Amino acid sequence: MIDLKEVSKDYLTRQGRRRVLDGINLRVNAGEKIGILGRNGAGKSTMIRMISGAELPTSGKIRRNMSVSWPLAFGGAFQGSLTGMDNLRFICRVYGADAKAAEPFVQEFSELGYYLREPVKSYSAGMRARLAFAISMAVEFDCFLIDEIVAVGDSRFHAKCHHELFERRQDRSLIIVSHDAGYIREHCDRAAVLVQGKLHTFDQVQDAYTFYQESVC
Repeated sequence: MIDLKEVSKDYLTRQGRRRVLDGINLRVNAGEKIGILGRNGAGKSTMIRMISGAELPTSGKIRRNMSVSWPLAFGGAFQGSLTGMDNLRFICRVYGADAKAAEPFVQEFSELGYYLREPVKSYSAGMRARLAFAISMAVEFDCFLIDEIVAVGDSRFHAKCHHELFERRQDRSLIIVSHDAGYIREHCDRAAVLVQGKLHTFDQVQDAYTFYQESVC
């Protein structure tokens, strides 16, 4: 279970303190798939970073009783001077995973070939995204975080990612943040809408979508 209790997040700007998230309450149970809709700039990515532990809330508490991934396809944590394979080994050590068991999977899934033994700073954005997604699948988590649509590589690679995440790991929890209501409707059991720092939760995805349409008009 992941439980957010009265979570708020402030940032200091030139115009003073700005509250991005205000008193967020959310519970995600094992195996549950929840979507969070919101316009660009609503604070969706901030919320995902806090759930992952990459950022701390200004106030409130986040309790995690399951392992939580970093946002899928996010390669911002890579050490650029290390090779792709070295980054994989380092991440496996951090998360207590078996690096030797993960290496063949990442090699095959990422399709990066000899580039896995080149420094990550030489990778294109697409190559970094492929590596990040492959490592996310190699290190097993109870809950996967998706910040916007998972779209890595060409259509064939999209299909591989979809199969690996939504079919092979259909028993895992998912938290998807997006402004694409169709994507949320396709993959989630219930949904919430983030508007002006407040999270409005709904048991039915369609109800959340209706509220979202009204809020963006």
